[in-house]
Amino acid sequence: MRKITKSAIAATVVTSTVLLSGCGLFGGEEEVKQMDPPKNEAVDETVAKGDNSETEATEATDQEEATTETVKRDLYLIDNSGLVVPYTVDLPKTDAAARQVLEYLVAGGPLNEMLPDGFRAVIPQDTVVDVKLEDGTITADFSKEFGTYNPEDEAKILQAITWTLTQFDNVNNVVISVNGYKLDEMPVNSTPIPTDLSRADGINIDNSGVVDITNSRPVTLYFYVQNEDAEYYVPVTKRIENTGDDRVSAVVNALIDGPNMSSNLISEIHQDVKLLGAKVEDGNVTLDFNEAIFGSFNEKMISKHVINSLVLSLTEQPEVKSVAITVNGSEDVVTEDGKSLTEPVTRPANVNTGSF
Repeated sequence: MRKITKSAIAATVVTSTVLLSGCGLFGGEEEVKQMDPPKNEAVDETVAKGDNSETEATEATDQEEATTETVKRDLYLIDNSGLVVPYTVDLPKTDAAARQVLEYLVAGGPLNEMLPDGFRAVIPQDTVVDVKLEDGTITADFSKEFGTYNPEDEAKILQAITWTLTQFDNVNNVVISVNGYKLDEMPVNSTPIPTDLSRADGINIDNSGVVDITNSRPVTLYFYVQNEDAEYYVPVTKRIENTGDDRVSAVVNALIDGPNMSSNLISEIHQDVKLLGAKVEDGNVTLDFNEAIFGSFNEKMISKHVINSLVLSLTEQPEVKSVAITVNGSEDVVTEDGKSLTEPVTRPANVNTGSF
C-alpha cells in the first residue's frame, strides 16, 4: 500500500509546507502576493553582454553587500535520502545573482549556518565558482576542487546546479566548465552532460515501471516527504508511456499512480481517484474528478497536499498558469481548512518556503 498521511499529522507541520496562494485561500496578504510573482531580475547582465571584467556592482565591498534588502532564491540541496530538493532562502540582493546562488551551493560556504537538518550543499568545499551568461545559456565555471565529490552524488550535483540556475527567467540552458574548459561529461563518474542541458533533462529521475523507454516521455511530478522535523515537496521526473493522452491528463494520471513504492515519497491522491475531464483555457486548467478526490475527508473537502501536488506538477507545463478543481462538475469544493476553491490556484514564486 502507498503511504498516506492523516490530516491530523499533517496539520502539526503545516508551517513547513509550501504556501500556495489562490485568492487568499491559503493564508494572509503576504502569501496572496505570490499569486502572480514578478519576473526575477536579470542575471549578471554585464557578463551577458560579453564583458568579462567585473563591474562595480560585483566588486562591491563587504560593507556595501551587507544590505538589509534581500530576495528569495531556490537552492537545490540533497536530503538524507539522496533526493534533490528545492529550499527557499533569503539572500542579499545583488547584480551577480547567478554566481551568488552557486556560491551558496558550495559546502562549508555561506549556506552552512542556515542548512536545515538532514540537508547538505552539493558542490565540494573550497570550490571557486564563476558564471557567464550569453543568449539564454549560462556557463558555470568551477575550480579544480569541483572534481572531489563522491561518485554517487554526480547526477544529483548536475541536477542541483541546473535547477538552481534555471530559476532565473533569462537562463534556459547550462554549460559546465572547469578552469575555463567546457566539460562533455562529469569529472568523477563520467556522466554525460547534454549540450543543451536544462530542466527538461529531469530531476530525481524515476525510470521504474517503464518497459519501453523509446515509447515514453518524461513528466515532472511533486510528491512530499514527512519526517519528525518537517515536511517538504520533492520534484520527481518520471517516464510515462505514450498513451495519446494530452499532457495535462498524463500528468494527473501519473500523480494518481503515485511515487515509487521503494521511496519515502508520499502522495494523498488515492489510486481510486479518476480524472473525469480536463479543460485548458487561457492558461487555466479546470480538472473534474470523481468523489474519491476527497480522500478520507468529509464530503466536498480536499487535502492541501492533493491541491499542492496538482498545482506544482501541472504548472511545470509551460501552458499552465493556474488550476481549478471541480468534483462531478460541481464547483462547491473547499480546502481542508474550509476555504472555497471556486477560484483557480496559481503556482507560488518559491517552493518549500517554511522552516525545515
